[in-house]
Amino acid sequence: MKRILTILLCATVFCGVLRSQEDLSKRPLPLPSVDVKTMNGVVFNTKEINNDGKPIIICFFATWCKPCMIELSAIADEYEDWKAETGVKIYAVSIDDPRSSAKVAPLVNGKGWEYEILLDVNSEFKRAMNVGDIPHTFVLNGNKEIVWQHASYSPGVENEYIEVVKKLIAGENK
Repeated sequence: MKRILTILLCATVFCGVLRSQEDLSKRPLPLPSVDVKTMNGVVFNTKEINNDGKPIIICFFATWCKPCMIELSAIADEYEDWKAETGVKIYAVSIDDPRSSAKVAPLVNGKGWEYEILLDVNSEFKRAMNVGDIPHTFVLNGNKEIVWQHASYSPGVENEYIEVVKKLIAGENK
């Protein structure tokens, strides 16, 4: 019995690793409709996420997540160049709960991040997007369909995000 449980555990972990980076371009998924809030406390429906037909990157993060901070800071270093080259727009979605969500605005302002920031204090958008671990990043095509996703962070992974965006712009993934 222990052997069967061990095999099942290993299979589950292996499948999780395989799904941490997934190309969904063959079967893009629509962006779900969920009410979240802006940093100003205004209700914002995720169907309103828009970039005038250009690609979008959505990054789920939390203020207490060190890999999230490293990833979003690394992206911030490149974001101006990415926007100039591809027109991509980034939405960073905080999953901080109501107790810690007050820390989001000071953090974002202190870091000087130029992203659109959304607050998912009840984790409804997180659940709708099937986010488990954070950071979790999605790339959307110009039709606001999810075509690629990646969970976790390792140095340099942000380069994969922009490569997917460039492929979208070149028409390789729709």
